[in-house]
This record gives sequence, C-alpha cells and structure tokens, in this order.
Amino acid sequence: MDESGTSETYDAHRLLRGLELFRHLDAATLDELAAELEWFALPGGATLFEYGEPSDALCVLKSGSLGAFKPAQDGSLQLDGVVAAGETVGELGLIVDQPRSATVRALRDSELLRLSRRGFDKLVARHPQAMLVSARLAVKRLVARREGASLSAPRTFAVLAHDAGVDARDFAERLRESLARYGECALVDAEAGQGHLSAWFSALEARVRFVLYLGDGSDRDWRDLCVRQSDCILLVANADDPASVWPEKSCIDAERALHRPRHLVLLHRGGAIAPGAARRWLDAVPGVAHHHVRGDADIERVARLLTGRSIGLVLSGGGARGFAHIGVVRALREAGVQIDCVGGTSIGAIIGAGVAADWSNEEMFDNYYRAFVIGKPLSDYTLPFVALVTGRRVARLLREAFGPRDIADLALPYYCITSNLSAGRAETHRAGPLWFWLRASCAIPGVLPPVFHRGEVFVDGAVMDNLPVDAMRAQGVGEVIAVDIGADDVLHAEVEEFALPPWWKLAWQRWFHRHQRPGILSILLRSGMVNAEAASLERRARTSLLLTPPLDDIELLDWKAYPRAIEAGYNYARKLLGSANAPRELP
Repeated sequence: MDESGTSETYDAHRLLRGLELFRHLDAATLDELAAELEWFALPGGATLFEYGEPSDALCVLKSGSLGAFKPAQDGSLQLDGVVAAGETVGELGLIVDQPRSATVRALRDSELLRLSRRGFDKLVARHPQAMLVSARLAVKRLVARREGASLSAPRTFAVLAHDAGVDARDFAERLRESLARYGECALVDAEAGQGHLSAWFSALEARVRFVLYLGDGSDRDWRDLCVRQSDCILLVANADDPASVWPEKSCIDAERALHRPRHLVLLHRGGAIAPGAARRWLDAVPGVAHHHVRGDADIERVARLLTGRSIGLVLSGGGARGFAHIGVVRALREAGVQIDCVGGTSIGAIIGAGVAADWSNEEMFDNYYRAFVIGKPLSDYTLPFVALVTGRRVARLLREAFGPRDIADLALPYYCITSNLSAGRAETHRAGPLWFWLRASCAIPGVLPPVFHRGEVFVDGAVMDNLPVDAMRAQGVGEVIAVDIGADDVLHAEVEEFALPPWWKLAWQRWFHRHQRPGILSILLRSGMVNAEAASLERRARTSLLLTPPLDDIELLDWKAYPRAIEAGYNYARKLLGSANAPRELP
C-alpha cells in the first residue's frame, strides 16, 4: 500500500475507534472494517440519500455537516436534524430494512466513509453486538428528535464583513476569545488559509472545537471558501451604515434551502442601539436572525447563542399575577443567570419586553407600576358591543412605556405570542411595532377589543399558547427557564344559583359580600386562558427549569397586589435558586 493509502487506513481506524458503533471492536476487526469503507467527498448542497430510496449503506461523516430533511405537507423539504462530524447516518434503514426515511444533503463541503450493506452484514455476523449498538443509536436519535433536540450546534463559522468599513476582524477576535471558554477556537483569515487543500481544513477542524473563517477583504474566492467550510454564517455590518445586500447575496440566499443558520451581527459604535437600524438591515438581508453588539457582554451572549449554551426565558400570561415575573427576573439576575433571549404571552410578553430592552430592576418596577397601578389600564369602559373597555388606554400606556421602538430594536432576541382567530393558530412576532403587538398579545377576549390587522383578528396569546416554550426551543437555545404563573384554580363561588338575582339584590350582595361570585372580568380572563392549560402541561416538560410561584391569593385583575406579587415571585425564585449571591448552574 502506498503512503497515502496507509494514511487513509490510519485515519479511518482512528475515526472508527471514536464512534460508539465501533469502539467495542478489536484492532484487527477495525482494520478489516476500514478496508471495507469507501472514502468520498460531497460538496455543499449535494444529496447523499433521497427520501424513499432503498437503504443500501450507512455513512460515517469525517468532516463537514449533513442535514436530514423530511417532506412537508406543501411538498417542500423541512430540516429535521443535523449530522455532525464523527456521527453515522443511514444505519436505521439497514437495521429495519426499510427505505430512507429522510433526504440527507451536505450542508457544506463534507468528507464521508461509506459502509455497504454487505460490509454491515459481515460486521453484524462476526459481532452481533454491533446490531444492538446500532439499534440503541437509532432509538436515541428518535427520542432526541421527538424532544426537539435533534439539531447539533455549529462548530465552524464564516465571519463576512459587509464592506471594508466594517471591523469584522476585531469582532472575530473577541468572538474567538468568548468561544475559547467552551473549547479551543482557531481564527483563520485569507493569509493563513490561502492555498490549502480540503485535507488541511479537515485536519484543523478535527483538532480544535471551533473554527472562525474570517472574510474581511475583497478576495471573493476566499470569502466563498469561508462560506463552503462553515456550519453557520455571520454577516457583520455597522448598524448605522446604509443598508444594502451582501456581496455574496446569491450564495447566502441559496443557504435558505439548506437551512444553514445565518446571523446578522449589527455593530453599534456608540454603545447604544440605533432605532430602526435592525429593520433597515433585515429588509436588505431578509430571513436571518440578528444580534445587536455594543460591547463584550453582547459578544459573549452571541457566543452562547451560536453554540447552544444560551438561556432563554419564557414568561406565561396570567393577569395581575404576572407581576411575579418581575420578582423572578430580579432573583435570576442576582443569582448570576445570564438571560440571552426572551419570549412571552400576554402579561408575560409585556414584562419580557422590559427584560429584552435591558431595563434594570428599578426601571422595571417603576415603569410597570406607572403603567398598571397608576395608569389603571382597564378603566376606560364602553358599551360592550365588542369588549368591556375601549383599549385606547392600554395602547397609550404601552406607547408611553416602550415608545416607537420596533421589536427588532430590542437588545436581546425577543418574541411575543398572539392568537390569530382568523387563521386559528398562535402567531409568533419577532419584528414590528413593539407596543402594537403587545397590545394584541394582551387582548383578553371580551375585556379588551381584538387588534384588527390586514384583515385578520388577533387576541390574547394565552388563548392558544400560554407558555410559548416551543418558539424558544425552535431558536436552538441551550436551556429554557419558564415561569408559569397560570390561571388555574382561581375562580370560586360561594352561592348556588343558575341565574342572577335582581340587580338591586346583586348590587347589595356585591357591596357587602364581595367574594360570593366572580366578576365578569375575571370570568372572561379565565375563559380566555383555560383552553391553553392542557397544552401548557406538555410545554412544561420541555423546559430545563420550571418556576411556578405560589400566587393563589392574588386575583387575576388585582392590580393593587403589584408589590405583593413581585415579592412572592422574588422570594420563591430566590429560595429555589439558592443563595441570591451565588451563581447557580442550571440542571
């Protein structure tokens, strides 16, 4: 065997030894197995398996990344999972002798080893344990996919400057320092990477945990190579510059079909987020996630988000009980928990917007006290043709609290949930006027009028999704903290009746026996949330840490319970997290 053949055999032997499927084999069997393997390269975008075709081999991914796509109802392919370097793909079809259950494509330039059915059968005949291990791996993947954890975090990143005026190198160097906390990280620019073959890049990616490929110049060949080598693309721009398409627009647009993550990084020179900058850039580069970078803390947050180590906070609806969210947030901050992204429904969406806006604990207390206690948001009663109140007061208070800012201008990635009654589904809003969609998210049916927008009717998000964990998981966060204040067991009656007494008797009872029967506001609020309770039980199971402050003594519309609810949420979370001054890792 020539020198290259010897090297390939050694590489195959070492790669196989690191895989769970083959690590129990002895050296002689590994050598025999390596001889059965076929090495080949698969360029980014090329198809390895087609859905429904016969299962005739399994593959080991040596370098690069693969995406498994399932056909959707509309005929398109949707990303179902990612295969990272060092993993196997296709073994399930061999075990059950069934056609391919997914279409598998190279998300970027990849190198693979192919083991034919004949080679697999030979392996199982000599080592039956290989079948057991294969089945175990297949089951693990099915369970992970069912739990929404089938996407692997990216390891290689293309950092592409929009133009010569963007200091992408400084950003890349600081990002490298942040990534190095989770594993060795290499930064490769055009000078370091020019002229090398794919083997050099494969060896580098095998040696270190993360690789940043920096494209900060005008060399198009090098920038294209950065894109081909990357699991994830970071588009870096100065936030206050005029927005325009990227030099690699056609290549970046093509990434949509492969579902490779694309992130827009907006650098803010003055340390403050420029209003409207995100929308301008997102209009020029649509369909990407975006991040505001003002300093090192933001870069550290980006690093956590990119590597699946971020913490997402999800806040439920629940009327005045939602003030407990303010106390929970304070306790989390004091415990050293870094909140990287926020989402919520109804009152949870409103409190979450303050967290995403980087309000301090004092600002949150003062701003929400001004809006809900002093502002009396549900006091503009009207004839109940559509709702009990006009909604103008709520809209004004929300505009005063958050101003004209867009959701995309918030410091942290954020979303709020509404219920689209026209389409019959929950809607997730990540852009648009913040006050407007908060007004829709808290539109309690019968209490506040719906928001009518482009011919559709939007009401309180709690009607369909009162604990929007799924939307947070879809962002690829590492851990999800959810605060579920709920609305269960809050309506009680002390009378036995099927019809109301005369108005004068009802008024007398209301005055002297206030808690005999729940009022219309409480009934409407509870009715709008009760259908979401059963679904919330399943979403609770998808959290990393679930917080349920005891708030049974606080009524859903008791705005005067503001300080009491905050204190209850704070004390509960502080006790659960341990010492308020000691950082705590999530389970």
